[in-house]
Amino acid sequence: MNSVELSSSHAADQIVSDDDEVDYSVKPEFYDPEMDDKDETWVLCKRQGRKSDALLSCPVCFTTLCIDCQRHEIYVTQYRAMFVINCKVVENQRLRRPEKGTRQKKDCKKPREQYDRNYNSLPEAVNEKLRDEVFKPVCCSVCETEVAVLDENEIYHFFNVMPSHA
Repeated sequence: MNSVELSSSHAADQIVSDDDEVDYSVKPEFYDPEMDDKDETWVLCKRQGRKSDALLSCPVCFTTLCIDCQRHEIYVTQYRAMFVINCKVVENQRLRRPEKGTRQKKDCKKPREQYDRNYNSLPEAVNEKLRDEVFKPVCCSVCETEVAVLDENEIYHFFNVMPSHA
């Protein structure tokens, strides 16, 4: 046997798979077989018997934002709710729906900070009845993505969310 064959056969004896290092007789610390049951109990307790049209999550980080909401009758991608979680209201900004027929063009070259946010426009699909109201933007408290607006009656109008219909 020459020295090349000897070193390669010795290297083959040294190879250890990651699977060989895992002790499957011990359950991992992060595994909880009762977690789904605990989560379901928590949601049922929070809903207090009410039915929801969807469970709403942030479209960027998938954080749960609302577990009790109503789907909009016309705009099926919008929801309204009174109680939310993981949401942050931007108190120092106000939004107003633009007049009908006037559509603002967005200048994609400008950074977001250069826009005057005191009375920016809402998405076009926001309910017509809400045209003259002033809203506060609502962001996900985890990633700060704008997901909804808060109206003067303290009702949240979600328009940028991922619904889970269960």
